[in-house]
Amino acid sequence: MKLRDQMPELEGATAWLNGEKTKTELVGEKPTLIHFWSVSCHLCKEAMPEVNEFRDRYKEDLNVVAVHMPRSEDDLDLEQIKSIGAEHDISQPIFVDSEAKLTDAFDNQYVPAYYVFDKDGQLRHFQAGGGGMKMLEKRVNRVLDEMKRD
Repeated sequence: MKLRDQMPELEGATAWLNGEKTKTELVGEKPTLIHFWSVSCHLCKEAMPEVNEFRDRYKEDLNVVAVHMPRSEDDLDLEQIKSIGAEHDISQPIFVDSEAKLTDAFDNQYVPAYYVFDKDGQLRHFQAGGGGMKMLEKRVNRVLDEMKRD
């Protein structure tokens, strides 16, 4: 995806955990953070406390959706996804992408990966890898500040 691209439809999940979200529910009211993770990704698990703290701090101003992107056959076990999701306090909706439909729609190759969309559904920031939560926070705050000025 390129900056300013529209958020893809959230279609093709093999399961939803913690509730289901549609693009229609996410676009229009407030910005959205969509983060890709995998049960076999050590960096994802390391980053999850920061993602959760971020989710909780911005819960009034930001939608957060997790996407579980399998990296191997071992990552397809729904019970393991549920278990690791619970263990790492992933309480936001989880789109289980076992058939890579959303991964392909995003043209995403990385875990962890973070996509920030403004309230109109335009991609405003993308980053991949373990660190960089400060940069993510700056980008989210910029989008939130722009929204307040509108």
